[in-house]
Amino acid sequence: MTDPQALRRNDFPVHRELPTRWSDEDVYGHVNNVVHYLMFDTAVNGWLIEATGRDIRTLPAIGVVVETSCRYFAELRFPDVVTAGIGLERLGDTSVVYRLALFAPRAPAPAAVGRFVHVYVDATSRRPVPVPDEIRAVLAPLAKGDTGDR
Repeated sequence: MTDPQALRRNDFPVHRELPTRWSDEDVYGHVNNVVHYLMFDTAVNGWLIEATGRDIRTLPAIGVVVETSCRYFAELRFPDVVTAGIGLERLGDTSVVYRLALFAPRAPAPAAVGRFVHVYVDATSRRPVPVPDEIRAVLAPLAKGDTGDR
């Protein structure tokens, strides 16, 4: 496994720009750890909406987060615009595991590296179902690093 601190922007086929907000900083003067998870969630779901051209909340199957993790290496600060890197660790029958990183402006190494797991469930019954075709279609190029989104 690659050392997460050795990851660079070009290790992620999708990049999303996320502005920090005044309220993101805590009393210690840096972006609070819970905001990193919000950024991961916003990056993944925003990209899925753009890539599919659909409001993913209206699909018959929805992705619910069942696992997240984050390793912190450097501080993020307001008013920076953070670059979220999105990659695919694994695409299963009913789940997707994303590789994620947050980069401060001009920083070569990630400030944080994370993992995010979506399990797809029927929007009504909440029982696991296969990853929807619309989602699978946009994830396939992500696995190959072939999204054209840099």
